[in-house]
Amino acid sequence: MLDAATYTPRLKTLYKDTIRGALKEEFGYKNEMMLPKLEKIVLNIGCGRAAVKDSKKAKSAQADLTAIAGQKALTTVAKNSIAGFRVREGMPMGAKVTLRGDRMYEFLDRLITIAMPRIRDFRGVSGTSFDGRGNYAMGLKEHIVFPEIDFDKIDEAWGMDIVIATTAKTDAEAKALLKAFNMPFNS
Repeated sequence: MLDAATYTPRLKTLYKDTIRGALKEEFGYKNEMMLPKLEKIVLNIGCGRAAVKDSKKAKSAQADLTAIAGQKALTTVAKNSIAGFRVREGMPMGAKVTLRGDRMYEFLDRLITIAMPRIRDFRGVSGTSFDGRGNYAMGLKEHIVFPEIDFDKIDEAWGMDIVIATTAKTDAEAKALLKAFNMPFNS
């Protein structure tokens, strides 16, 4: 049985042991505090039209996201009423969760090693989805690629947004950091 006090995620150990040294050498950092590192990972599921027709869909998305993240997801609500879409202010529309620390490293490990290889016709993720400040955003068409989701029990396959926030100052630094974690970029 794993002891929570002594357990360290695999990618966190990899970062401390090898990635930091490689980044320091590649970019010529003089100080350890200048090294880019993962700050947080934000996961989001938006239900869209399904939530308008049935309010239980947002609860289902929240339960699925909680299972994937290993941490309770928050329900997101509509900020404004839009009559054309039949959306009222305060109506549940999806779910989100922010991962930090060990859970963040565990999720990234499961995303790269388990979930991405299960994606149909997968040829890598875009290498250009950086925001200019070292953060990376990607989307999944179906959340069922995660092993925590029982395929037989889901009522609908949701799309999922994943944002990886880093402390890197440039996109090149962030891409080097994510490449060191074996992120499968296609370019």
